[in-house]
Amino acid sequence: MELAKTIGLRIRKERGEHSLSQDALALACGIDRSYMGRIERGEVNITVEKLYAIAGVLECEATALLPDLADFKCS
Repeated sequence: MELAKTIGLRIRKERGEHSLSQDALALACGIDRSYMGRIERGEVNITVEKLYAIAGVLECEATALLPDLADFKCS
């Protein structure tokens, strides 16, 4: 779940930079607030569709929410 945690942290950081609450981001993405919390804590693997929805609301490229390949180790 290291990948999910890294993505969650990046989403949280980007959300903070946009001064959005977790509730506001979840509502704008059409995602339940509790599920958004689980995403940010890295407890779930999100779909590419949700990743793009979140990136769209945060006005960033979806790739900005993904870790660099060199930093991710497959197990």
